[in-house]
Amino acid sequence: MEIDAVKTVGVLGAGTMGNGIAHVFAKYGYAVILRDIEQRFVDRALETISRNLDREIKKGKVAEADKPAILARIRGTTELAALARADFAVEAVPEEFDLKARVLREVDAVLAPEAVLATNTSSISVTALAAETGRANRFVGMHFMNPVPVMALVEVIRGLETSDETFALTMALCEKLEKKPVAVNDAPGFVSNRVLMPMINEAAYCVMEGVATPEAVDAVMKLGMNHPLGPLELADLIGLDVCLDILEVLYAGFGDSKYRPCPLLRKMVAAGRLGKKTGRGFYTY
Repeated sequence: MEIDAVKTVGVLGAGTMGNGIAHVFAKYGYAVILRDIEQRFVDRALETISRNLDREIKKGKVAEADKPAILARIRGTTELAALARADFAVEAVPEEFDLKARVLREVDAVLAPEAVLATNTSSISVTALAAETGRANRFVGMHFMNPVPVMALVEVIRGLETSDETFALTMALCEKLEKKPVAVNDAPGFVSNRVLMPMINEAAYCVMEGVATPEAVDAVMKLGMNHPLGPLELADLIGLDVCLDILEVLYAGFGDSKYRPCPLLRKMVAAGRLGKKTGRGFYTY
């Protein structure tokens, strides 16, 4: 498929990543079908996109006159069959293999044979997810960073069966969205989370072992290493449950104790202290 043949993009999942992906595609002129299992999730996503566009307008990145047209390009739905019109689809449901596999099988059945299917997984094997579909050669990893409208990086992950054509199309799409695609091969956590999550995990161990408070750990990394956010602030922003899920994938994938999730992280997730989204994690919001 040529890049100009992509006119309509499907997005599966209207959460933090899904609404960000829909926002960016609509902003750059694509018709978007944003699907979730309940209308309230779709409505909440559309409200979030509207607010995020307002932020871009204030920063001069989007013209106020363009906002209605961008929103009009996004069709929110709970109907899976609506994805039949998509030329390219991106799955962005929570980071659980069984859930992703089920959603991918469902959408694979309704997409046109020539359509490309991408997953926004941040750690799970692209090859394994592709094998759940009937289009492994037209399946690719497209790992956007959070928040999607702001962050430039997209890890483009080639599964074992991903065709050169599919890979090239995905890289070109990223460029159309004014993102910076980086080619990565399929391995647990890819590059971003294979490097980031052990740092977050070690920061949690520092707190658990009484080496320093969360504030002190983050201050060292911000003032000493010039990080814009400390690792524990970042963990709260990502979601401690998401961090734990990714660490579990790394630990299972490599079988190496250096990826073993910190017990404090497990305990906080069990208690429902998931970070910013629940009002409490390493910090209180």
